[in-house]
Amino acid sequence: MGPLRAFLAVALGFATAQAIDPGFPYGSQKVRGVNIGGWLVLEPWITPSIFDNTGDSRVIDEWTFGQFVDRNTASSALSNHWNTFITENDFTQIAAAGLNHVRIPIGYWAFDVADGEPYHQGQLPFLQKAITWARNHNLKVIIDLHGAPGSQNGFDNSGQKKPFPEWHTRSDYISRTNAIMKTMASMWRDMTDVVSIIAPLNEPAGFDGDAILSVTKQYWFDSYGNIRFPFGTSQQSNTVVMIHDAFQPLSFWNGFMQPPDWEGVILDTHVYQMFSDSDNHLSQQQHIQNACNRGPGLATAPLWAVVGEWTPAANDCAKYLNGRGVGSRYDGSFPGSTRVGSCSGLTGRASSFSSSYKTFLRQFWEAQTIAYEQGQGWIQWTWKTESTDEWSYQAGLANGWIPRNPTNRQFPDICG
Repeated sequence: MGPLRAFLAVALGFATAQAIDPGFPYGSQKVRGVNIGGWLVLEPWITPSIFDNTGDSRVIDEWTFGQFVDRNTASSALSNHWNTFITENDFTQIAAAGLNHVRIPIGYWAFDVADGEPYHQGQLPFLQKAITWARNHNLKVIIDLHGAPGSQNGFDNSGQKKPFPEWHTRSDYISRTNAIMKTMASMWRDMTDVVSIIAPLNEPAGFDGDAILSVTKQYWFDSYGNIRFPFGTSQQSNTVVMIHDAFQPLSFWNGFMQPPDWEGVILDTHVYQMFSDSDNHLSQQQHIQNACNRGPGLATAPLWAVVGEWTPAANDCAKYLNGRGVGSRYDGSFPGSTRVGSCSGLTGRASSFSSSYKTFLRQFWEAQTIAYEQGQGWIQWTWKTESTDEWSYQAGLANGWIPRNPTNRQFPDICG
């Protein structure tokens, strides 16, 4: 029992973690789900029109959207987006596609905006609606804190794009995040039949080294206490805690928050094959083989492991994927990249895709789901986009590279 664990035991009056009764049979049934990306946290590549309509090239994330767009104009655009981009009909379709989970990203600013922070609020009522829609259609919800104060990774999807993340560098940022986690845990502590998982933070930038990794590990410990003990007593919740691997190998987490001292912890790993020059230069067969190679590690991960983000897209051609106004490695328009070829026919509307490209998308989708189900399952990024069908689960269903039943395989032996 670690020091924090021992402290919790004394403070809260329990000796060992109690077995929990989660809202889904994790460990015996596979997670098959989809992310509701770009809805309650803006992403330029998912809804480029929101950014293009500002007419201001400085608007590159949700922070600058609040900073540079007239307050009323921005508020109206956000309200329209929240009301129309995702509705209960989307949840109807998700359930009809045989999925059992939705992961819903939300930013810290939905809960807490400090002086000088230009964010707009109003996301929480839509999150609550989504939870109702999930209950109506027997879907489990993973609520994912996607952005923390100061940014935990510097990515535009954290709310604020910046050269280096600052979340881990200031104690007030960390304490605000812990307070938000307590709020989230208490909001949904009695709704684990629907909100089965809380993910305390998306993609902390562990690749930046020990300074952020040590803060992240402590934050995972604190979040466990906050999420699993939301009643102010020794009573435990049934909420599962999903911790991200911080871009470290799964083996890095050997011995971390292990049963029996810790119960109800899932390790979240994200698998993308397009954010480096070398990834973009892979052949279709190499992409498929890379996916297949993931299976054994997921099967032997130190905790239940779910691939919480991945995609059948195999290049970075999608407009603004690398940031608004930033090009792609694949076509050589990204600074310092080596061109592979034209992006024409590889991104955009499915009507522009060749039948052979759609076949590849199907093969790559199947290879990944087969491999990831050697672990605890998968949650594809993302349900829908404005204009990049290769990333959209909804478009994949409509155009045949994603099956109507996720267990139907055209290529059952693709991983050998």
